[in-house]
Amino acid sequence: MPSLAEMIAGPKPVLVDFSAEWCGPCRMLQPELKTLAKMMRDRLTIVTVDVDNPKNQTFAQSQGVRSVPTLVLFHRGAPVWRSSGYRSAEQLAREIEPLLEPVGADAQQ
Repeated sequence: MPSLAEMIAGPKPVLVDFSAEWCGPCRMLQPELKTLAKMMRDRLTIVTVDVDNPKNQTFAQSQGVRSVPTLVLFHRGAPVWRSSGYRSAEQLAREIEPLLEPVGADAQQ
């Protein structure tokens, strides 16, 4: 399995969910992210990063994460969208969809 850094640098967009176990809104967001994953199918990878885990703190700080949940969408290594707080799967899809390449775009390049 590729590392988070490798996934973020790759061609497939990665939505990183910066969260913490003690965070109520983070727990509420989890089923929404599962629904979003089903809606987006293979167009998006969703990864949850626990900001309380010492191995993740430097990465969270480098992305300016000051509150949880914070979502950051990376495309080809660059952050292209971010949001803090709870959002429904439908809201997230509306905000993220325009930033995703059409299915099969990588095959055409």
